Parts: sequence; C-alpha cells; structure tokens
Amino acid sequence: MQTLERLAAGDLVAIVTAYRDALRAHQEIINRLNVYPVPDGDTGTNMALTLESVVAEVAERGDGDLTVVAKAISHGSLMGARGNSGVILSQILRGLASTFGAAGSIDGPVWRDALSAARQGAYKAVQHPVEGTILSVMAAADDAVHAAASDDLLELADLARSASYEALARTPEQLPVLAKAGVVDSGGSGLVLLFDAVCHVVGGRPLPEPDTSVPGAAAPAAESSPDEPAGDDGPDDLRYEVMYLLEAPDATIDSFRDVWAGIGDSIVVVGGDGLYNCHIHTADIGAAIEAALEVGRPRKIRVTDLWEEVEEERWVREAAAGTHVDPPVEPVECAVVAVCTGDGIRRIFHSLGVTTTVTGGQTMNPSTAELLDAIAKAPAEQVIILPNNKNIVPVAEAAAAQASKAVRVVATRGIPEGFAALLEYDPEGDVDANAELMTISAGRVVAGEVTTAVRDTESEVGAVRAGDYIGLSRRGIEAVGATASEAAIALLDRLIDDAHHEIATLIVGEGAAAAETRRITEWMAEHRPEMTAEIHQGGQPLYPYLFSIE
Repeated sequence: MQTLERLAAGDLVAIVTAYRDALRAHQEIINRLNVYPVPDGDTGTNMALTLESVVAEVAERGDGDLTVVAKAISHGSLMGARGNSGVILSQILRGLASTFGAAGSIDGPVWRDALSAARQGAYKAVQHPVEGTILSVMAAADDAVHAAASDDLLELADLARSASYEALARTPEQLPVLAKAGVVDSGGSGLVLLFDAVCHVVGGRPLPEPDTSVPGAAAPAAESSPDEPAGDDGPDDLRYEVMYLLEAPDATIDSFRDVWAGIGDSIVVVGGDGLYNCHIHTADIGAAIEAALEVGRPRKIRVTDLWEEVEEERWVREAAAGTHVDPPVEPVECAVVAVCTGDGIRRIFHSLGVTTTVTGGQTMNPSTAELLDAIAKAPAEQVIILPNNKNIVPVAEAAAAQASKAVRVVATRGIPEGFAALLEYDPEGDVDANAELMTISAGRVVAGEVTTAVRDTESEVGAVRAGDYIGLSRRGIEAVGATASEAAIALLDRLIDDAHHEIATLIVGEGAAAAETRRITEWMAEHRPEMTAEIHQGGQPLYPYLFSIE
C-alpha cells in the first residue's frame, strides 16, 4: 500500500470506519474493565456505539467534501455519544474534525494542530480532570507530535500511536485503583485504537488483533473515570448515570456546570452553538434533570443504574436487525407498547394484550426515536407505554411528550410489574383510566431477579465472589448462592410474606437448567404450600430467573 502524504475526504471516512471496526473487535476486552459485580456492556460498547453514530452520519451526508465529512463526524459524535468515555471520545473527535474541516487537506502540520484541538476539547469537557485516564493518553499523543521536528504525516501518526500506548501502560502508576486491579485504563484502551486506525490508512499498518492475554482481559477489573477515580466503596453513593442532550444558550452552561458540581461527579459537558451532550454520575436523578430545565430543554434523556447495569449487546443487534416482528392485531381504542427482550417474554406480553414491543433493557436503552416509531405503529390513537425498567422511564416520558397520539407511561420498573399491570388493561378503555388502574396493579407485586456476579464485592448479606449467583430486589443484593436455584430460594425466602402473598410467578431465562427450576418449585411446595407457583419460559438473557410475587 502506498504511504499517503496527505488525507482527503475519503481517507478520513476510511479512518473513522477502521476505528469503528477496531472498537467492535476489541469491545469485549475493554468491557471487562468494569468495577461493578454484574455483567454489563460498558466502555468498549459505549465507544463503539459512538463511532457507529459517526459512521452512519458520514454515510448519510456523503463523503465527497472534507468540510462535509468533518461536520458529519462532529455532529454524529455529539449526538451518538454514550457513557462517560463515549462523551469524552466525542469531544476528541470534534476537536480533530474542527481542524480538519478548516483545512483543504490533512497533512502533517494539520494533524499536529488537530491533536492539540482534540486534547483541549477533551480536558475542557471534564469538570475535574484526573490523570491516568483517556485524557492522559490523549495528552501524550499530542506532546509527542509537538516535540517532533518532522512534518511527515506518517512519522507523526506513528509517534502519536507509540506515545499513546506508552501512556496507556503508565496509567496504573497514576491511578491506584488500576494498579490494585492490575489493569490499564479502559477509555485509554479504546482511544489508542484511533491512532492505530490512522496509521492503518496513512501507512498500511495492520489493525491490532484482540489480545485476550493482556492483563484484565480474562477477568473483570476496575475502570477509572476521567472525572474521579473509582474507589472501594462501590457505586452505592453515586449509583446513577444521567445523560441527555441539552438545548440551552451557551452563556448558561457555566452556571449549569456549577449546579452539577454540587450533586455528582464524572461530569462531562460537551458541545456548543446551543446544543450540549451532558453526562454525570449522581445519587439524585431529579436534580440532575431539573438543572437542565433551569437553563434550557433536555432531550434524549438516559438514566442508567450503574449498580444494576446488566444489558447484553446482542439486544441492540437484535433491535437493529429487526429480528422480531410483532404479530398483526386489530385496531383497538387503547394500545400498549412494551419494552422487553427474550422471545418467551415477548410472547407473554402479546398474550396479555400488548400490540407492539421494543427490544431493550438496562444499559442499551431504546431511544426516544425507537419508542416514537413503536407508538406510531401501535393500532390506536391512545397508547400506554410499559418501559419495564426504571432507566427507560425518562425516555418513555420524553417520547410520550413528543408523540402526536395521546400517550401515557405506566412506570413499570421490571418485567414482572409489566405483566401485573396488564391484568387491569382494557383495550377498549380510555387511556387515562387504563393508566391509573395499570399503575395500581403494577404496584401490588414484589419483584426479584437472579443473575451472576462478574467480580468480587461485599454486600449486606455477605461476600460475593465472581461467578456466584446473586438474588436482587429493589433494595439491592438479597441473597448469594453457588447455584442459581440456591440464590433463587434464598431470595424467595426473604421476599415472600406468608400473610399477604398468594402467587409466585417464575420466569425462566436462558441458561436455567430444568433441575434448578425443579429445586425451586420443590422448595415452594415444601416451605410455602399455601402459595401457587406459576412457571413461564421467558428466554431472557443474563437472568436465569425473574420473580413476581403477588
């Protein structure tokens, strides 16, 4: 392959595409740099999805002009950024794009200037920058090219790449939490692939293959935050990640940042010209959103419970590929849209009267646009939304506010609550009457779930080790067991109130063995003989068992 001395629009498209591909290839390794004890799609997935948005925006706008491509990269990264690392990455890409867009082509000196803009943008975005993170990796690449006498594009690209890898290797020396876990920073691990992609396009260098032997790749560890390093206390204090796009005058953003500084950390606010992508870790979701309402209009609100983050990336792939089709239904007076995953759960929802389903869950929440599309497809002018996850409730409410139909949100926080709500659903009833009765019905259930811990942690019921099964309720970890049935039985024993509960519904997910399920039902028959146990095959990933106790 011929070495390029300067880059045109098509070359820039090739770089972001190669970077997207590299992130996809490495995302699972990057994801494992995770501080929480449940399986989740985290830094690698968030960075990859940010680049998916960039590539999609470039494809939509066309790649014939460098200015157009640069604007597409800037806009796509701002609109598609997910998670702390994704937002920081978007600011790095916007810094590069702003320099590239002003140039007729990209040569060595332009590359040098672009790295400075990317560095400045990244540091400016973070309320309290911490070294040993993606910021340090970006700074090292910038310092390396500015110390070089050469203006050769490939030489400068190689210098940036080498310096970024060296800085990544030093991150454990800068953050004790990384040294303790024996890993490097996850965000920085994603950023170095950008410099690999540049060298791939400029000089034909091969993209790196995922190396599962690197420290931290085989077992979960800790990811540091660019705003404040993770500590040993876990996510209990600031357990929610709140993100949204904020339409507000530029002059109000400094005061907005000041308000956020008092309610959380990991604060990242990026953007300009009246549109900002905002990210915070906080214990007060309401205050984080109210701060936006004081200065402008938040939209595309996403709230993630960091402690309960358990989404699997294939849910997103299924949704994007359209692997499920809702069965045809007759028009009704009031329709129901439910967010769920798992073929069995989807069938149960349809049997209870749901007309339209949207694939989604904890981390990879469906977008406002996806919910609006489902509302439009629902065969009624009045629609109830069952988000079935508390993180999706704000997005559902945003979709309801934007819809042209009469839409109400019944704020179900789990699949069992969604099932319970539908017991009071009347397809020929009024939307407000339905919402009221369904909300009351959902509130009657006690919900629980069993999943697998992916790292060691401590809980109120004892030590948790990676590979243990944990029983969760709305209060947190309620039970720990060596098997799924052991954790499930301990959880049921804590949740069931003999005086008030009559029915226990068990929704069986992927990986649940028939023998495990039989142990649970046998325990119910022996220890709770007055209760009725109902078994349904849900097919949900990651959770072998979901419970609804009524």
